[in-house]
Amino acid sequence: MSAPAPVLTPEQFATGLPYPAYRQHISEALATPNPDPHLAKLLPHYRECVARMDREAPTITLLPELRAALGQLTQSYTWAIITEGWCGDASHTVPLLEAVAQASGGHLTTRYFLRDAHPDFIDRYLTNGGRAMPIAVVLHTDSRTEAAVWGPRPAPLQALMQELKARATPVPELIAQVNAWYEADATRTTQHELLEMMRQL
Repeated sequence: MSAPAPVLTPEQFATGLPYPAYRQHISEALATPNPDPHLAKLLPHYRECVARMDREAPTITLLPELRAALGQLTQSYTWAIITEGWCGDASHTVPLLEAVAQASGGHLTTRYFLRDAHPDFIDRYLTNGGRAMPIAVVLHTDSRTEAAVWGPRPAPLQALMQELKARATPVPELIAQVNAWYEADATRTTQHELLEMMRQL
C-alpha cells in the first residue's frame, strides 16, 4: 500500500498565514481605499466578524479535559484552517481553534488559508457539495498528510442548518438562528468535538 499523499505541496503550504498575519489581512481589507464592488459588499461582514472575534476571544475558557488531551499530544501537527475574514461561522470558531493551538504546548501550530484564494484546497473538503467554512485540517507537520478534519460547524448546528435550508428559511432569519445557537452554546459543543479529535491523534 502506498503512503498517503501530502494534502498540500511545500509551495501551497508556504502560502498559509500565521494568525497575526491573518488578522493583518483582515485589517488591510477593512482599510482598503476605494474598494471594488465585491469587497465593498463584504466590508460590513468583515466589521461584524472582527468585532465578534475581539469580543469572544477573551471569554474562551478551555475545558479541563481538552487541556489534558492537548497535554498528552506527542507529535507535531499543523492546523491548516480554510476560512475568510468575512465568514460568520469562522468568527465564532477561529478564536477557539487558535486558543486550542496556543494551549497545546507547541504540538499544534495554525496556518490560515483564504478559501477564495485556494479553490483546490477547499474543493477537497466540500460540505454537501458546497464550499462551507471554516474547515480545519490537522496535518502531520513532517509529511503534511491528513490526521483529522473538523468543520465547517459543530454537528448539531450543521443539522440545524440543513433543516433551516430545507424549510427555505429566509437568509436573515437563518443567520440570526445560527448566531443565537453559537452564543447559547458558548463553544461547549465545539470543544467536545475537538476533544474527541485530539484523543484520536
